Amino acid sequence: MISKPKLLALVAAASLSAAGAGYFYTHRAQPAPAEGTASSAPGLGGAATAQSQQQAIAGQLGEVLAAYRKTIVLLADEKSLGEGEKAQANRVGQGLFHDNQLRIARADEALAALAASPDSGRFASLGALLDYIEADPGLYDADRLAFRELLQALRGHVAKDGSLPAIKLHKRISEDMDALAEIERNYDQEIRQIFGRFEARGIELKRERWEDYVARLKKLYSREQILKEYGVVLPYPTPPAAPAAASAAGAEDGEIFGKSLPKKTVVLTFDDGPHKRYSEEIAAILKQYGAPAVFFSVGRNLGSVDASHQAKLNSGAEVSRKLSAAGYTLANHSYSHAQLSKESGDKLRAEILDTDLLLKAVDAGRSPLFRFPYGARNGEGLAALHKAELKSVMWNIDSLDWADPVPASIAGRVLQAVEKEGRGIILFHDIHERTVKALPVILDRLVAEGYQFAGWDGSTFKVAQGTPAQGQAAAAPVSAGYGNSWAIVIGIDDYAKWPKLQYAVRDAQGVRQTLIDKFGFAAERVVTLKNGEATRAGILGAFHDRLAHGGVQKNDRIFVFFAGHGATRKLSSGRDLGYIVPVDAAPDQLATDAIPMTEIQNIAESLSAKHVLFVMDACYSGLGLTRGGSSSSFLRDNAKRIGRQMLTAGGGDQLVADGGPNGHSVFTWTLLQGLGGKADLNGDGLITATELAAYVAPAVAGVSSQTPAFGSLPGSEGGDFVFELPAETEFLGAATVQLSNDAIALNSKLDVRLDAKPDGKPDATPAAVTVKDLHGKEQAITPPPAVPISARQLAQRANDRGLQLYKEKQYAAAEAQFTEALKLRADFALAANNLGFVFYKQERYPEAARWFENTIKMDPSRAIAYLNLGDATARARDAKRAQGAYKTYLELAPNGSGAAYARQQLEKL
Repeated sequence: MISKPKLLALVAAASLSAAGAGYFYTHRAQPAPAEGTASSAPGLGGAATAQSQQQAIAGQLGEVLAAYRKTIVLLADEKSLGEGEKAQANRVGQGLFHDNQLRIARADEALAALAASPDSGRFASLGALLDYIEADPGLYDADRLAFRELLQALRGHVAKDGSLPAIKLHKRISEDMDALAEIERNYDQEIRQIFGRFEARGIELKRERWEDYVARLKKLYSREQILKEYGVVLPYPTPPAAPAAASAAGAEDGEIFGKSLPKKTVVLTFDDGPHKRYSEEIAAILKQYGAPAVFFSVGRNLGSVDASHQAKLNSGAEVSRKLSAAGYTLANHSYSHAQLSKESGDKLRAEILDTDLLLKAVDAGRSPLFRFPYGARNGEGLAALHKAELKSVMWNIDSLDWADPVPASIAGRVLQAVEKEGRGIILFHDIHERTVKALPVILDRLVAEGYQFAGWDGSTFKVAQGTPAQGQAAAAPVSAGYGNSWAIVIGIDDYAKWPKLQYAVRDAQGVRQTLIDKFGFAAERVVTLKNGEATRAGILGAFHDRLAHGGVQKNDRIFVFFAGHGATRKLSSGRDLGYIVPVDAAPDQLATDAIPMTEIQNIAESLSAKHVLFVMDACYSGLGLTRGGSSSSFLRDNAKRIGRQMLTAGGGDQLVADGGPNGHSVFTWTLLQGLGGKADLNGDGLITATELAAYVAPAVAGVSSQTPAFGSLPGSEGGDFVFELPAETEFLGAATVQLSNDAIALNSKLDVRLDAKPDGKPDATPAAVTVKDLHGKEQAITPPPAVPISARQLAQRANDRGLQLYKEKQYAAAEAQFTEALKLRADFALAANNLGFVFYKQERYPEAARWFENTIKMDPSRAIAYLNLGDATARARDAKRAQGAYKTYLELAPNGSGAAYARQQLEKL
């Protein structure tokens, strides 16, 4: 793990080296610098009232930044600190942090007041504040992460104003939030490298005729479709949470630190909430894992206690009620988060008892658990807890998420500490977005390593049945769980002594781009050899020098793609031996010039990566194989097993079928379609090598004379290579490119072999598929069952399938998928826009316009939705609405790709 100063040095270096392009999106010329800790204050603008508000907020931002910087410096080089020094640094750092939370809350209130002000200068003042955050020369990109939560809140305040300046400001803030996410990603990479509504009819005699009539109408229309045409998709009802049975875990006398929990058992705790956004997001993540947790609440976030000792709850109490209703434990974290070791008497008792009173008002069954802020306690405080029949809960694993702004660093720290301790109570805070981002990474790895999650049962911490444990399936979010991703991609057209090929290089280029653009392989870790580069020595050197000795670690994955000639040689024993043919090989010198599969096997076994997948767009035969069975607890077991697999285009007596769409062979085109999402047969957002083979092999065999083969290589332990599908973010519009007619025609033939369910949803437990093994014999392979994922993830997958179907001009099927996405997530602006555009392509313009308007309600700064709305209303002959939509688009995106088109349309109208 890298120390904070090294991190900031890297940040500074990255910022300086990226000057000009930069990580951060800037909207204005940079203001002149000024003296002071926070560099220049935001410039002044607008009327007098807005000016004074702006000046006050500018000072608050400077204070927030100063405290943020101090906290980082205080906790720098934590590894070099002694235990006593580290404890003091943590104590003071926590104090700084919590004081800063109050500053942020005050700044949020001031921003809300400025955004709601009737003063005409409010937008200029808000813009000047954004100028400071975006472009002040005294700020590092790392500094800007200090303002992330304030920008998130400001976006919500501005969204309440429907005026055009507010919409433009909302767009600007959204772009800033995207830029902050990019900053975070860049730092993440650096750290990873180093730290019957009808009423009863009056005449009963006609009832049956009426019912017959309604029955006939229902054959023509459905209620769901009518609602959808008018801009309504009803979400799925939320099922009630089932109570979990419990099995005993560990207990502890006196204060609880978690050290007596059973081996590989952890308790998840979250302090300082409830938070109006992040607490519920954390609860949603926990629900995906079936993991219990304890939320230690600060009393003032729940409400107040008056002089007559009556609890007055605020909006935060409703968040806690939802947490309690979902089965999470509510606990006491004092009233004001004071350092209670320095308090005594009535003040000390009030800190404990007032929050207990508020928690009882939220949930009479609140737990008796209490956590001292900063862990600072004294004898009087412990005695007060005992008298109030409360129990002190400490921790032995600190995430430091209150100080560390980078999710990957938080996750690495927690996992390292868990590995060292083997069990315990983990301290998080439910008031940071970074904790929300780090949590799935942490839980996914803990599940993969067989950890159990214990919850409070009223008397002790116990492990609930259904909590992930060794040998059990985990309801975890989709995550492949790899370290780095490596690839060798080879394509040879220009053979000197073999027939020249036309498609191999383009196939290799297509695979390379898919690995980098879609699956996030780093370009520098994708070794590409084309034509003359792909000699025997070059290919073997790529394996030995770039992979075997190039830093591949045991948790990494390697993907190998070869497009070129394959050959089969019959040995004196009568056995066939397959070869891949380098560019410099002679046909009569296979034994010396070509690369035999036995050597590929040896290379595969020598690589230290967890999973390796070879995909060979070449035909040959002769390869030994071993196979391992799949497991119901796929993700966790797969993380433990070595995998060495191979998918080939066909046997030794077959020729590769060229002439596929876009200059690809049929096999590689099908492979790319599979990786595009079609091979996600169980719909969980993961494509395993087994799923890829189950899609590609029968599809290619159905449209060509090739029979692709698939199997595991010697040395494999049953592991399955995994691709994690990224979420598609494309908003459909006039510029969206659809597939060519020949591509659509081939895809329709490829997909005819898929046994799709009537509702178009993937089967969570796909049936077995018969394919050739690497000996050429038939085998049945069964893709793993779907990993359980959240409704939000299911919605994204439905949208992504809809996008794929739209590009194939399957509009009815695409409409069904976008509808499914909206049922799962009612506020999904991306799916709403895409559903509208499907209606538009079918010339159903009023329906399209309603869905574009819905999109704008969900995301008022989404420029393309206004452009689409302009087109739909213009086609519906509503010129006034069309003009308004086009004008708003031009205000939001004056230099956008559709700007010239929008101006042309306005001239026509």
